[in-house]
Amino acid sequence: MNMSKPNSNSYQIGYALSGGFIKGFAHLGAIQALLEHDIKPDIISGVSAGALAGVFYADGNEPYKILDFFSGHKFQDLTTLLIPRVGLFDMKDLIDFMKTNLRARTFEELKISLIATATDFDHGRSVHFNKGDLAIRVAASCCMPVMFKPIKINGTHYVDGGLLMNLPVDAIRKECNKVVSINVCPLHADEYKMNIISIAMRSYHFMFRANASVAREKSDLLIEPYNLKGFSNLELEKADEIFKQGYDTTREIIQRLIDEKRDSIANYFLQ
Repeated sequence: MNMSKPNSNSYQIGYALSGGFIKGFAHLGAIQALLEHDIKPDIISGVSAGALAGVFYADGNEPYKILDFFSGHKFQDLTTLLIPRVGLFDMKDLIDFMKTNLRARTFEELKISLIATATDFDHGRSVHFNKGDLAIRVAASCCMPVMFKPIKINGTHYVDGGLLMNLPVDAIRKECNKVVSINVCPLHADEYKMNIISIAMRSYHFMFRANASVAREKSDLLIEPYNLKGFSNLELEKADEIFKQGYDTTREIIQRLIDEKRDSIANYFLQ
């Protein structure tokens, strides 16, 4: 944990939410536990699944209520299978899903400031979206190469922000007194299947873990649920279980900190 002194930055508390595909529902559980201890964000920085979880919370929804939006849906409901040329799936259905279920249409209309990080695939750099149309930019942040067709915005192709920055602390570190990082994509070098999706996902996980190492050290509080490896990336119907894993892990971490400090953990974050 980074114990640096507070400063006069624009925001008191920021959340940095990692990518992690289906494991992103653990973000919602972790946020629920943080809110119960009055650790509320003034700004959210999200990549991929973290951007998706972040946009629904920043739109004014309680974390446990966000699960209702996804209830009854399967992975296939939010994607369209393509003849593989530039990706296996198209994200049009996910974009439509966000437009249907989000009240805000632009970043500026959100109740909490949000930054969604994507990768500019044409120029090889991280881009931090905080203005303009929400749905297409959050989808761009989630657009894992090979799995999904790159998303074109103003003439530039974008893919998953996790390729270069899977734990987006740097997007808000200079602006926040305290940063809570939730990394739902810790590396598990366990068994994997010899098929195109499994190989692609494992490759991405290696990249994600590698480029998140420095960001982990810059966090004031780091939450990493290590009990998510049993969930397939296509098991959208297990959102409740994944939510609970994030919630339970975060509660345990917070309770341990309270026991060590013998004080409300919220007091530290408000200093």
